[in-house]
Amino acid sequence: MRLLKVLVALILLAVIALAAYAYFGDMEPSRTETREPIAVGAGDAAPAQTTGDDSPDSGDLD
Repeated sequence: MRLLKVLVALILLAVIALAAYAYFGDMEPSRTETREPIAVGAGDAAPAQTTGDDSPDSGDLD
């Protein structure tokens, strides 16, 4: 019975410690500035057109 009381006390202490760490701990995310170049106007404006000859729905059952 005494071991059970010690176990309950340790679990309660662990829960209190976890709550205190979550409340007082340094949980702020680190922020860094990121710059990436963006290519404007590069490449084709419209996607390439397909003729439909090699599509899987063309009716060829091999």
